[in-house]
Amino acid sequence: MTAKETAASPWPTDLSAYCFEVPHSEDSLLFTSAKGVRLTAADGRGYLDAMSGVFVTCFGYDCGPIAQAVQQQLHTLPFNPPLHGANQAALDLAQALVDLAPDGITAAKLVNGGSESVEAAIRLARLYHRSHGNPDKVKVLSHYHGYHGATFGSLSLTGRPDVSRFGPGLPGVVHVWPPDCLEEFWGVEADRSAALAAEMIERTIEAEGPDSVAALVIEPVIHLRGMAIPSADYLGRLREICDRHNVLLVFDEIVTGFGRTGHPFAAQAFGVTPDLMCVGKGISGGYAPLAAVLIGEHVAAVLGDADGPRSFAPSHTYAANPLASAAGLAAVTLFNDGDYLTKVRNLSQYIEPRLRRLVDGRGTLRAIGLLYGAKLTGPDGGTGQGPIGERVARACLKRGLILRGQDDWITLAPAFVTTEAEADETLRILGEALDEVCGAAR
Repeated sequence: MTAKETAASPWPTDLSAYCFEVPHSEDSLLFTSAKGVRLTAADGRGYLDAMSGVFVTCFGYDCGPIAQAVQQQLHTLPFNPPLHGANQAALDLAQALVDLAPDGITAAKLVNGGSESVEAAIRLARLYHRSHGNPDKVKVLSHYHGYHGATFGSLSLTGRPDVSRFGPGLPGVVHVWPPDCLEEFWGVEADRSAALAAEMIERTIEAEGPDSVAALVIEPVIHLRGMAIPSADYLGRLREICDRHNVLLVFDEIVTGFGRTGHPFAAQAFGVTPDLMCVGKGISGGYAPLAAVLIGEHVAAVLGDADGPRSFAPSHTYAANPLASAAGLAAVTLFNDGDYLTKVRNLSQYIEPRLRRLVDGRGTLRAIGLLYGAKLTGPDGGTGQGPIGERVARACLKRGLILRGQDDWITLAPAFVTTEAEADETLRILGEALDEVCGAAR
């Protein structure tokens, strides 16, 4: 990169020669530092982050206890030979996660990211059924429009047409309609829509053959449908259906877990315990790549002795890494000792009514804890300017606010450490963006 290029732009001219993880759009930013809930870009502009990175930095960008734990681990044991042993931070973190999880969850498998967690859950579900004499139970059901990751298996579960560019997915994946589908498509009342969607899932299991279905993998709150929140009894119905047909129920809680809903996990928020839970994102506060599969006692029983830590091969070189485990353990400890559930609930009670008033007349707000989705009404992509959600997100970004927008929705997930003043600033900027794109509130 020449001096002239550097002066004109922080980006190299040919991005393909550098890093394919770089976002390719005119809105792409080169971040250089961060503190609290704010980031600074290479041009000196500051940005208020209302997305916690991507549901990750729940303790902000300068959390001393987590950074210190990683630094201490770095100087003590940065890596251990995974074929020959473990490390104490990993064992302690696994126990801490089990303690945080619903009753009945007794083991944890530590991995590197959410996609890997979902892949491990699929493998474990198939292994469970094989161990019980049902080797043909291999099919996996998941929602249309759900999102489960970017590796081959997890992407196969992601029921969106935009993933078809990679060709056929994992054999044995069957997609089912989400709980709000009839409500959105035909105006069916929400509870009735959810009840019928659950019945369609059971009909699908029966049509595929219960002896062939291993698992149902779902997000309790569906992110890519603008944070679609199911009716109160939908997840309970799925629990009953899975039990009736000997199908493992898997919650993808990578977005909803670790306090985001105002409970440790969405499983507790909805009062339904799955057989397997995929967790990640905020599990390390963003200070290390980390995720996990949390495993029900009956499933863990197929992995070995009833006591002690459990794992199953094949695993990965960096799974249960000491540095990542130290970050995760510090985050879970801080979460518990700092009474962050109370802080999440208090901040949610401050933000939600104000955000609801802001969206009213321009869309519908879905809210649970510090997880917000707004389905917007207004001009669609026919204007040539792109979908309304993307346009609102761009309007926010140019004003220094980071949130996510796609299709006809926007989502916000403020950090747990967000102050009321920062929440007010977020809402002020969002209000200006909504006025610009959707028109003044009616």
